[in-house]
Amino acid sequence: MEIKRPGSQPSTKGPADWFTGTVRIDPLFDRSDPARVSGASVTFEPGARTAWHTHPLGQTLIVTAGCGRAQREGGPIEEIRPGDVIWFPPGEKHWHGASPTTAMTHTAIQEKLDGKAVEWMEKVTDEQYRG
Repeated sequence: MEIKRPGSQPSTKGPADWFTGTVRIDPLFDRSDPARVSGASVTFEPGARTAWHTHPLGQTLIVTAGCGRAQREGGPIEEIRPGDVIWFPPGEKHWHGASPTTAMTHTAIQEKLDGKAVEWMEKVTDEQYRG
């Protein structure tokens, strides 16, 4: 058994190559082989968001606070709120983040395939974010 206590793992800033705006990542778990699941609590300040990206085995988001946005390529921008559970299937290009006026926190859960959990792409433009 393993217990990770709050504060036992340092927070990190969302890298500018993958995020727009102020983003804090708090790691929750990252299992080693043969398991491949990882999870983090991610907080986006108002207007902050991910770049477009995909996950080889999909991603689940559980919104825990605030109000945010999520969009899959070719789909509408969806408002996401606490309690919402969002599933992005394997390979689906998408982004997610806070609303323009409200911060948002979600738990992100994804699995690694051959050691890789995400494929980062171009940034979401302000025009795309505004819809």
